[in-house]
Amino acid sequence: MGSFFQVELVMTDSVRLAKRLAELVSCSRREAELYIAGGWVTVDGQIIEEPQFRVAQQKIELHPDASLTPLAPVTILFHRPPPTGVEDGSLPPRIGADTQATDDASGIRVLERHFSRLTECPPLEAAADGLLAFTQDWRVARKLIDDAATVEQEYVVEVAGELLPDGLARLNSHGLDSSGRARPSIKVSWQNETRLRFALKAVQPGRIARLCNSVGLQVLGMKRIRIGRVSMAKLQPGQWRYLMPHERF
Repeated sequence: MGSFFQVELVMTDSVRLAKRLAELVSCSRREAELYIAGGWVTVDGQIIEEPQFRVAQQKIELHPDASLTPLAPVTILFHRPPPTGVEDGSLPPRIGADTQATDDASGIRVLERHFSRLTECPPLEAAADGLLAFTQDWRVARKLIDDAATVEQEYVVEVAGELLPDGLARLNSHGLDSSGRARPSIKVSWQNETRLRFALKAVQPGRIARLCNSVGLQVLGMKRIRIGRVSMAKLQPGQWRYLMPHERF
């Protein structure tokens, strides 16, 4: 009976973090919620981002540089390693605070809410590795999804087989589609003896493999190294970074 009474007392004394913070720093409840959502509040030294989090006697602190400015949506660039199985299109579990690139120079503080409500755009084929972009920003999503036909992507493709005599010229000739409209331009060149570099727009699943097959080549692997004006650069496999404020796709 004594234990039950003690539990009930603790539950009765606990309050929402937003309410307790508003009391401690003499701000409105709405301001307290913005501080918490911005990752500026710690409970016993741990950042808590949920205003509804229940607290009792814990130590609550507000960062001295705390700002009421609402959080801006983020875009995350991730270097996906060669897939080990069929991807389901969801956020790779390797994206987290522990896999952020050490040279991320964005200056953005890592928050848990940055890893939710992310849209992958444009999607990467299951058989490919390389640059992935995940965004919370509807403007970036519209650019990379709705306007995909205008955004050039660059791939390095490992191939085997013997290229037809006019194969490279045929790969670079975009021609007309089935409706008679000009296909988006495509640029193909040799990177070395076994790798082709493709730069193309309006990328459709399987298109690169079909193009290679049509000129006597088999695709062994492919890596996306650029989306629009944003390249993978030195981002290591399995690591991610934030899109810099000045970067534009």
